[in-house]
Amino acid sequence: ELFFLIIFMPFIKRLVYITGPILFVITLIFFSTLQAKNLDKFNKADNISNYFSGILLLNQSKFNDSYKYLKKLDGLEKNHLAYSSKFLYSLINSGNFNQAFLYSKKLERENLDSFESDLIIGIYHMKNFKFDLANQYFLKAKNRKSKSILDTYVANSLNFWSQLDNYNFNEANLIFDQLDDRLMNLKKIQNVFLYCFYGNEKVEKLFSDLTSDENIDFSRYNYFFAKYLDNNNKKKESKQIIEKSLKIYPKNLLLNQFKLDQENSKNHFDFNCKNKNHVIAEIIYIASNALSSQDFYQLSNFYLNLAKYLNSNFQIFDTLMAENFYNINDYKKAKEIYLRLTKFGETFKWYSNKQISRILILEEKKEKSLQLLSRAYNDLKFKGVYETFDYAQFLKNNEEFEKSIKYYTDILNIIDKNHPIFAEVKDGRGVAYERIGDWEKAEKDLLASLEKNPNQAYVINYLAYSWIEKGVKIEKSLEMLEKANKLRSNDPFIIDSLGWALFKLKRYKESKDYLQLAVKLMPADPIVNDHYGDVLWKNGNEIQARYYWNYVLNLKKTELQLKQKIETKLITGL
Repeated sequence: ELFFLIIFMPFIKRLVYITGPILFVITLIFFSTLQAKNLDKFNKADNISNYFSGILLLNQSKFNDSYKYLKKLDGLEKNHLAYSSKFLYSLINSGNFNQAFLYSKKLERENLDSFESDLIIGIYHMKNFKFDLANQYFLKAKNRKSKSILDTYVANSLNFWSQLDNYNFNEANLIFDQLDDRLMNLKKIQNVFLYCFYGNEKVEKLFSDLTSDENIDFSRYNYFFAKYLDNNNKKKESKQIIEKSLKIYPKNLLLNQFKLDQENSKNHFDFNCKNKNHVIAEIIYIASNALSSQDFYQLSNFYLNLAKYLNSNFQIFDTLMAENFYNINDYKKAKEIYLRLTKFGETFKWYSNKQISRILILEEKKEKSLQLLSRAYNDLKFKGVYETFDYAQFLKNNEEFEKSIKYYTDILNIIDKNHPIFAEVKDGRGVAYERIGDWEKAEKDLLASLEKNPNQAYVINYLAYSWIEKGVKIEKSLEMLEKANKLRSNDPFIIDSLGWALFKLKRYKESKDYLQLAVKLMPADPIVNDHYGDVLWKNGNEIQARYYWNYVLNLKKTELQLKQKIETKLITGL
């Protein structure tokens, strides 16, 4: 199906004008699963166009538009099994849950039900506290074959949680032990929630063990631990958990917002581990997050919308939703979600405005982006070290170097060398100083950053490359860059710097190997191509060198000063 989409989608609009035998052949190709007696209903050009437009839009995560096309093909599921799952994805991801439930029931009546329809009906009944009914559908989903490990685990987990009212803790524990061990981290999380659901005395120890795991980042579950304590009127202990965890994870969004909520006696988010729907929503969210990390954004959003349906007051889910849209370049939808999140506390407002500003930069709206984040920073009631650092980084990355230096300096005035971000602040300010031409201060900051943390590959690269360009400490730079290359293998910037150091040391044959690799890794970078042209010239390949120099002249990103240098080289060589 995907193959035909890729090949034929550019021609879909033309299908409307195709008639006769050609249309019949194309219909046979695309609707090969249809029974012959039903071809007449769906072999019209409009229907073919609607189907493939809907599928294409679905694959692009344009769910509302996809739904508009696919809903016109009601009845196609009887002869084309893939249609029903595609339509369900479009319904759930466009927010039409009730319609998805009714369509799933229709599929059931016609014996066309599937894993997705079972899941939707079961979750619908969970939402309406009909746990026995929900369990029936989760059991059906569990028993279906040809599912991924993740789908199987979700079905097993939902089946387990939906029937807990029928068991005491010991009975539930025995059943829980039978769950698949292949996704052990997910099982660890559920185990804590199980003890929490029954109010078992060991729950606090289990939370503590989970969140202190040194091999896996379970920082998110510090929030659930603190929330459990808070729900059980252990306010002091809850605050202690938040304070302790923020020392380790100072930029955790959920923890920071919960801390502010505790201080202001507010409750922006609703989670209670004694609520099965809340627990199931978190389990589904974990699946969604796993799918997103593997770039399955459509399926990730499907699971995420199911989680949101079960716990609509846990807006943290929307951060993943916005990130999914960002990753498929749907900036409009991402901005809409981030804008909505600004209403859920100061921490979320700052986070969302940072994300919107990042998108505005990509949309080439730099001035608007700077204005937005400057206003957001000034509006913060409390400007901590990390908020100021984020703002300074943003300014530096967008060439507001002198402004960024002020904020980096403000941070350095209140932290010491042992602070977790000392090295990063020194690096950031050092880069800003270098960009405004104050090399003495830049070098001092970059060296201080490396003194604190010697294994920062990009800081090593920046300092070494700067020395090379100034024609100083080239041997030392080469030694540093070899270390950086080991720390970050196959990084094109470091490889280019390494090749350039060898070039400056007149080791042209070795230099060519590195710079050739850098060009392969960054074929559209002007500086890398210019370097490669230079080393080709030095190795006696003058014609090839001029080819690469000419190529650099035609790149949009090539700065005027570099163009002028290349124009001279094209005439005189090196």
